[in-house]
Amino acid sequence: MASFAETGPRRPVVESIRVDKVSPGARTTGAVRAMVVVIVALIMLIPIFVMLATAFKSRPDVSASPPKVFFQPTLEGFLYLFTDRAIIAPGRMAEFQAKADAGAMGFLERLAFDTGQEITGPSAYVGRLTNSLIVAGVSTALSVLLGTLAGYAFSRFNMPGKDDLLFFILSTRMLPAVVVTIPLFLMYRQMGLYDTHLGLILLYTVFNLSFAVWLMKGFFDEIPREYEEAALVDGYSRIQTFLKIVLPQSVSGIAATTVFCLIFAWNEYAFALMMTSERARTAPPSIPSMLGRGGIEWSAIAAGSLLFLIPVVIITFALRKYLLRGVTFGAIRQ
Repeated sequence: MASFAETGPRRPVVESIRVDKVSPGARTTGAVRAMVVVIVALIMLIPIFVMLATAFKSRPDVSASPPKVFFQPTLEGFLYLFTDRAIIAPGRMAEFQAKADAGAMGFLERLAFDTGQEITGPSAYVGRLTNSLIVAGVSTALSVLLGTLAGYAFSRFNMPGKDDLLFFILSTRMLPAVVVTIPLFLMYRQMGLYDTHLGLILLYTVFNLSFAVWLMKGFFDEIPREYEEAALVDGYSRIQTFLKIVLPQSVSGIAATTVFCLIFAWNEYAFALMMTSERARTAPPSIPSMLGRGGIEWSAIAAGSLLFLIPVVIITFALRKYLLRGVTFGAIRQ
């Protein structure tokens, strides 16, 4: 008879797990790749650094050759951006000097006086930046709303000529915007939409809609239909299913579509230049046309470009979590 040592319960055998250490060559390769990414990122950010520096340079520093890397920061560029000015007449210089000595000047007035100018009124930049906010915001909201509804319909329902409709929608983006500017200009003049906020909003919405429809359709295709079918079996209507089941899962897609549509509407130049004159003109066509006394105010242009860049950066940064999720939206499994 076998002994208890032979027939008793055996202890489980724990096999050692071999952990492969990262080789020095792999570490070196990773470090080199990281350095390359950092260098490329810095090279791509050079225009942003130059714009930022130019916005805070004085007029002599902007035109200095070779360019100055170290300089005394000033807000002259923002003064030129937000105000209209005139050179102070020699006979009035004593009057302005007395006012400055008495401390009766505001910050911008003092800054203008230091450059030998007086403020004659506000510039048009603030109004045009406001126009950009209105036109880009409303057109983006309409594009995302209509694109979400149309993308869901194309994704979930079969309809006659579905593929032809999708191709027709896509074909609206096949021609450059400049090609259709003249017909649109003539049509807008006849319909009274020239130089109006409504005209630009409709134009940007139409051009963004095809992109929004195709992008949202791709996101909806990744959401399993079984979720909706289960909700319909439980008594939900189609609208309730869309609002409570599908829409929450497509937030990342909506965020990505919003950012891309906003960037197009915010940066668009050709339509804003050709379809407006003064009342509804947005910031992009007005920034390059800034002229100062005796030449182009490069510091004002840089300051205007910097302020124009900030809203898009803020919105993109606020939606970064959803944008990263949107890139990997196919991770949802049926």
